[in-house]
Amino acid sequence: MTRHGYQGGRLDLPFTGIATFGKRPHQPDWSALRADAAILGAPFDAGTQFRAGARFGPRAVREASTLFSFGHAGAYDHEDDVTYLGPEVTIVDMGDADIVHTDTDQSHANIATGVRAALDAGALPVVIGGDHSVNIPCIEAFEGRGDIHVLQIDAHLDFVDERHGVTRGHGNPMRRAAEKDHVTGLTQLGIRNVSSTAREGYEDARARGADILSVRQVRRLGADAAAARVPPGARVYITIDIDAFCPSIAPGTGTPSHGGFLYYEVLELLQIVAHTREVVGIDLVEVAPDYDPSGSTSILAAQLLLNTLGFVFHARTTG
Repeated sequence: MTRHGYQGGRLDLPFTGIATFGKRPHQPDWSALRADAAILGAPFDAGTQFRAGARFGPRAVREASTLFSFGHAGAYDHEDDVTYLGPEVTIVDMGDADIVHTDTDQSHANIATGVRAALDAGALPVVIGGDHSVNIPCIEAFEGRGDIHVLQIDAHLDFVDERHGVTRGHGNPMRRAAEKDHVTGLTQLGIRNVSSTAREGYEDARARGADILSVRQVRRLGADAAAARVPPGARVYITIDIDAFCPSIAPGTGTPSHGGFLYYEVLELLQIVAHTREVVGIDLVEVAPDYDPSGSTSILAAQLLLNTLGFVFHARTTG
């Protein structure tokens, strides 16, 4: 007799089934979303200036996330003595926004539609890119929903205004965010070495209230002091470019920059922010899996997102 189940149900090991994010339910009907967090893929990389391939990021991060999906009873962390993402937290995978090749405006509009659907449902939107230009429609989707502060974790400032007529590429998102009335400020961490932005861009960013710290400056401050740079009481939107990490652990990206963060440096920072500020949205971008045959970059991205979601919802239940 063949055993098809385990303890009355399917064992559902990570390598079986459909690779939704964390093997959570797929909800293709965005008008019927009922969840605490909604995962949206944004497989757009036409804003890339060098190595493309981040369009395959959402698929790769979903695949990697199955590594952490041994059932849905939650994940126990013995250091924190907390079980994160237990059955009381509902997560659904919305699938991907529809991408129209070569059409940035329509593709971005479709991404914004997905984020608005998550917000309308009262869910935390979690967007997996795609290049960093997908942050632009994510921020636009928050218009009319209260002020937000953007916490950017990135190697590059991404504060270019316009380059040869391009205003919505992956070097522009923080400039576009700073122009929005509902964005009260930027905290930009990890910025280093040769950047995407010239000196005048840095000066412009600071004039608009941006707080810019390199990896070395964050390390000197420590996680608590770095997290404290985010204004108290702010509603925080977190945008994570995977190239914020050292390419020794995250080579699968289009613009790797040595000297980046290590895993726990970012994780501890996000844990503090999640417990001291209201997190209202998250995106993680620039995973380009074809540059990393090991898959470790995608695993890093999936693990970081799942842990961050655990921190966010634990903070919401504990106050």
